[in-house]
Amino acid sequence: MSLDKATVARIARLARIKVPEAELDGLARELDKIIGWVGELDAVDTSDVPPMSQAADLKLRWRDDTVTDGGVRDKVLANAPDARNGYFAVPKVVE
Repeated sequence: MSLDKATVARIARLARIKVPEAELDGLARELDKIIGWVGELDAVDTSDVPPMSQAADLKLRWRDDTVTDGGVRDKVLANAPDARNGYFAVPKVVE
């Protein structure tokens, strides 16, 4: 598949990327190489490869599902611009 300047300009517009007119030819060649490489990957036989969700065989650690307050209220409130009585203080927005 060969990409022309008009197609690259349309792709750039759809991606909301501003590409100067002088760079469209070079970008078309680069995208053409990328599409060719993906085509080469499509030719690889993967029928004997089992599907997987991640590359590493990891097991999740289980823990008790308990509700806590986090125990870091003072650290969190230290970042607040205005804290009163253990809560974030915000300006009144509704009259």
